[in-house]
Amino acid sequence: MSGERHILILGGTTEARRLAALLDADPALRVTSSLAGRVAEPRLPAGQVRIGGFGGPGGLARWLREQHVDALIDATHPFADTISSNAAKAAAEVHVPLLALRRPGWVAGPGDDWRSVDSLEGAARLLPSLGERAFLTTGRMGLGAFAHLEGMWFLVRSVDAPLPPVPPRMEVVLARGPFTVEGERALLRRHRVDVLVTKDSGAAATAAKLTAARDAGIPVVVVRRPPPPEGVPVAAGVAEAVEWVRGAGCGPDARRRPGRAVVM
Repeated sequence: MSGERHILILGGTTEARRLAALLDADPALRVTSSLAGRVAEPRLPAGQVRIGGFGGPGGLARWLREQHVDALIDATHPFADTISSNAAKAAAEVHVPLLALRRPGWVAGPGDDWRSVDSLEGAARLLPSLGERAFLTTGRMGLGAFAHLEGMWFLVRSVDAPLPPVPPRMEVVLARGPFTVEGERALLRRHRVDVLVTKDSGAAATAAKLTAARDAGIPVVVVRRPPPPEGVPVAAGVAEAVEWVRGAGCGPDARRRPGRAVVM
């Protein structure tokens, strides 16, 4: 198996799954995807799968070395800045090429009423001046930033149930995208939402809420995404990431190790 090239993909995003499927189809490559395990029933990608953390940058560096990883792709959520930082430190330590795969962010268009902030805490400070019934689509983590807003009512949507601390007046909708514009319009009307809070994830599967908010004349508070670690090259799409893998020395003249392993 000396000619085999091992690619480690970090992340459970749609782009990460698409990338894993394309690379796993190449008989030259062995592909492992690492999922954080924060979602109870994740959508598993093609190839080998590892579930669970590495124990910080040192643990990841050790895994890269022990598993003879030839290239590392950080395809995590745009707001998973801790994981991205750990990946940059680990890759530098063991001299493994690293690429960040980041889908483009959302861009406001005519009729949009967007307010940009740098954090969930910034969004919480702005909310009382914009409305009384907020739709939070920031995920189940970080709801404590809004827990002190006792005068507001919140509709929270996440894949899994949120954990405390949470806002005292809250209704939870458990759902996974993609969502339709029609469905988002109905949701806003049914719950009388007058302000939307979201992170700039850039995902097309969850962009319908922005169109629905624009149509309803509802202001949107958008949390800016953190930048990737300094010095890490960034691909805006899966095709670009595949080309980078080829350039990282993962060519088609090797065999692939068969099988699929799930490590808890």
